[in-house]
Parts: sequence; structure tokens; C-alpha cells
Amino acid sequence: MIPRPVARYLPILKWGVEYTREALTNDLVAAAIVTIMLIPQSLAYALLAGLPPEAGIYASIVPIILYAVFGTSSSLAVGPVAVVSLMTAAAIGDVAQSGTAGYATAALTLAMLSGGFLLLLGVFRLGFLANFLSHPVIAGFITASGLIIAASQLKHILGIPAEGHNLFELLRSLALHITELNPITLIIGAAATAFLFWVRKGLKPLLIAAGLNRRLADVAAKAGPVLAVAVTTLIVGGLRLDAQGVDIVGTVPQGLPPFTMPDFSSDLLLKLIGPAILISIIGFVESISVAQTLAAKKRQRIDPDQELIGLGAANVGAAFTGGYPVTGGFARSVVNFDAGAETPAAGAFTAVGLAIAAMALTPLIYYLPTATLAATIIVAVLSLVDLGILKRAWDYSKADFAAVSATILVTLGFGVELGVTTGVALSVLIHLFKTSRPHMAVVGRVPGTEHYRNVLRHNVITDPHILTVRVDESLYFANARYLEDRLYDMVAQRDDLRHVILMCPAVNEIDMSALESLEAINERLAALGVQFHLSEVKGPVMDRLESTHFLEHLTGEVFLSQHQAMRELSEHGAEARPAEALSNQHA
Repeated sequence: MIPRPVARYLPILKWGVEYTREALTNDLVAAAIVTIMLIPQSLAYALLAGLPPEAGIYASIVPIILYAVFGTSSSLAVGPVAVVSLMTAAAIGDVAQSGTAGYATAALTLAMLSGGFLLLLGVFRLGFLANFLSHPVIAGFITASGLIIAASQLKHILGIPAEGHNLFELLRSLALHITELNPITLIIGAAATAFLFWVRKGLKPLLIAAGLNRRLADVAAKAGPVLAVAVTTLIVGGLRLDAQGVDIVGTVPQGLPPFTMPDFSSDLLLKLIGPAILISIIGFVESISVAQTLAAKKRQRIDPDQELIGLGAANVGAAFTGGYPVTGGFARSVVNFDAGAETPAAGAFTAVGLAIAAMALTPLIYYLPTATLAATIIVAVLSLVDLGILKRAWDYSKADFAAVSATILVTLGFGVELGVTTGVALSVLIHLFKTSRPHMAVVGRVPGTEHYRNVLRHNVITDPHILTVRVDESLYFANARYLEDRLYDMVAQRDDLRHVILMCPAVNEIDMSALESLEAINERLAALGVQFHLSEVKGPVMDRLESTHFLEHLTGEVFLSQHQAMRELSEHGAEARPAEALSNQHA
């Protein structure tokens, strides 16, 4: 029997003892498919991060194995991803020059900080912090990042120098150097991009129509980038186009990931801790979203806190094996799922495949044009761009539209770090604004029922001596004064009032500021000769109130239901009467 605490932190002990021959076969097939996909992707994303291509391979070996040990998703494929690669380049570009040893060391340090932060969140079960990034903000951030990433790769497609951390800097730099365009590089890059776009949509149906098995056709379509890499490498090497100015990958070290050490100097740690936190949160949100979506299709369960530990371990592993920050990738995880992966062991087998590639295949990519890798990145990230989120947000919520549009604009104009920070800040501010002005409704009884609804939406029965107000939000410091002011305004308009009932079915929390406001309301109403009551108070909230002196001084009662309150209080008041509804909409 495995001790529960040990099993919690080492999920491999649970699924490992139940591993079957069938699962082994399925995991091996999935690993083979994902390995083929990951080889060009890893090289391309390392290029995006400003690192040597081998760093992408290194970041896809040990981290995947560590996630297989500590992670809980059977389908999540961990490794370099586009957005995190871009954020890595933006973060370490401010502290070191690309291509230097200091740049690579900064990438290792960033991975270590990111991993350490994720591990802390997981151990202390703080995964809820990622909820401060709303889905619309994430969608806006990824859309803007996708556009920046695609623009950043145009320099490799055109064969010209360009630099910048935001869209406008990149476009300006591209425009300034456009006269230096290399025609041969452009032909290679444009052809590779067009081919990869076609492969995504057109190759699979074509192969199926030709009689190929659907699964084999899917594998062949996923291997499209490998074919693009192989063909362009042969063309450039055979024609020696590098002598014509075509930029190539060049020599890639052959062998397994080396043991590396991050830089523990306080100066560098302080500069990178902020970006590391942002990368961790963005990476976790993307990863957990994919993992939960795929797990739901198999009726499996994902433990978010353990996922933090799995991703944290993966990043720490990357820091000591020549990599850079990693997370669960959307595209490769979907491929892993579709290929039939049953356990995290599929990831471990993928790591073995990549290790073999690192030892045996790296000499073969000497003449690989960087334009092909750029095309791989462009095709991958443009699938993440979703400008339709702006219209959907506008139609549904103007507040969400403001957060999404601000995130997109700031990310495009000022870079990824400020963009995601703006998104988080706006999400929190909008939440505070909404909850600081909670919806409050005067309610009455729907005729013939025991249900109470908004007098502005339904034909209901009210009592002129009783005011019932339903508050549709938890009560805390930000809305306590608003509650007081609204209640006082309502009371001032009713001369014959004898009772005020605060209906609390949606109140999940009452903090000390709100409690003080309730005490003030109780005292002020008592001075007016009006009793203050509560109804439908939830158990946990009632427990809190009972631990204070509030109930001892309450002039009225706490009723289990609103109907009970009206039945008892109306016996001592005037005859109830209908209230005219202003609309027939549902509450």
C-alpha cells in the first residue's frame, strides 16, 4: 500500500502499477508521432527564444521525463511553446546579448526561477492564483502574441535583419531593411509557409481519398513540417545556397543534454523574478486548460496543484540540462491525445526519441534554412490568433471587451510582459468594480407560489410595511458602503415601513467591513422604529455571524426561508397587495 502523501506527489506510483501491454503499445505509437512533430518544432521555438537550436531539443528531453513522473495528465505534452519562447526572448533580451554565453545562462536561470515558483504554488496549493487571468484576457494576450511572433519571423522569411519587442518596432525595422531582401531566402520561406498551410488542411483528405488508412493519413499530415525540413535542407545543401546568403542552422552539437548551472547572482535573479512569475502563470494557464479539456474527453481527472508540481519539476530539469522555460503545448498535446496516448509514459518515450535524434540526427540539419523554421513557427502561431474574441466580447460584455482590447493593444504596442500585466490588472479592477456595486433587487411573492422575484421583472405581491431586498453578491469591504447607501435610499422612500428583510441566497461571505455595515444598518433602522431581518442565510455565513455579537443586537430575526419571513411578519402588518411589474423578463 502506497502512503497517500507519497502517491499524491508521485502519480507515477499509481498509474505505473496498473500499466498494461496495451497501454505500452498505444503510448509507443503516440510517442513516435509526437517525436516526429517535436523535432522541427523544438528547433524553431529555440530560434524564437533567441537560443541555439539544440536548446529546443534539450528542453524537450529531461523536462518531459520529469513531468511523466510528477504530472497527472495522460495526454499533456510538455516542452517549448511559442508564447513562452517569445516571453523568454523578451525577458532575457533585457539582461544579455543574444548569442552570448550570458544569454544562454540567463535562459537557464529563468527556467529555474519559473520552476521554483511553480513548485511553491503546487506545494502550498495556490493554483487558484492563475484564476486572476480571465479567459478573454488570455485569448487576447495569445492573439496579440501570435501576431508579434509571426511578425518577428518575417525577417527569416525575407532574409533581412530586424529587431523589436513589439509589433510596431518589428514592422518599422522590417520596413527599414526591406531593400536588403534575399530573393532565394524569400522563395524558400514563402514556399515552406504555403506548403505547411496546405498540409494542415489539404493533405489528410487527399491521402484518404487516395485510399490511405485514416490514421496513417493523419500521421503523414502531422509529419508535414518534417518533410519541409528534409526537402529544403537537401535543396540548400545540394545547391550550396548558403553561399548565396541563405541563412542556415549550421553546426548543432551532437549528444545528450549537458549538465548546466543557472546563475545564482542576486542581481540577475532580481531582474528575472518578475518575468519568471508571468511566464509561470501564463504557462500554467495554457497547460491546465489543455490538460483539463483532454482529460474530460476520457472522463479522467486532473489535479491542478499536482500539475503545478509537474510543470515546476519540468522547468527545474530544463534549467540544469541546457534548456529554457517549458509548459504544456496545445498542438502537440492534441496530437498526443489523438494518437492514443494512455499514460504520461508516452511523454517519457517521446523524450527517448528526441534523445536519439539529438545523438544521431543533428549532423543532418547543418544546411537546414532558418526560413523553414520560421515558416513552421508562423503556421503554428497563426492558428492561435483569434481576432473574433473582440466581437464576441463586445456582444456579451463591454467590460470584458475593454479588458481584451486593452490587453491586445498594450501587448502589440509595448510588448508581452506589459500586455499580460495590463490584462491581469484590468481583470482584477473590473471584478472589483462589478462586485463593489452588487445587483440589489426589491422582491415580492409570485402569486400562487412560495417564490420571490424582482418587482421590476414580475407581477408579484408585496406588503407596504415590509421591504425585502435581495443582494446578489457576497458582502465585503468594497461593497459594504454601497449596500448601506442603497438600503437607506430605499427606506427613505417608504413612510409606513416596519420591517426590512435582507434576503441572502447569493451571499457566500460577509467580511468584517460588511459586518460593521450590517451593524450600522441595524442601529439606524432601530432609531427609525424599523426592525432588521435576514433570510436564507447560508450555513457557513451563519456560523460566522454566530461567532460575533451581531445576532444578539439584531432587532429582528434570521429566517430559514423568505416565505417563512413574509408569512410571520405579514401577520403583524397590513394586508399584502400586488406590485405592478415593469417587465415580464425572468429574474
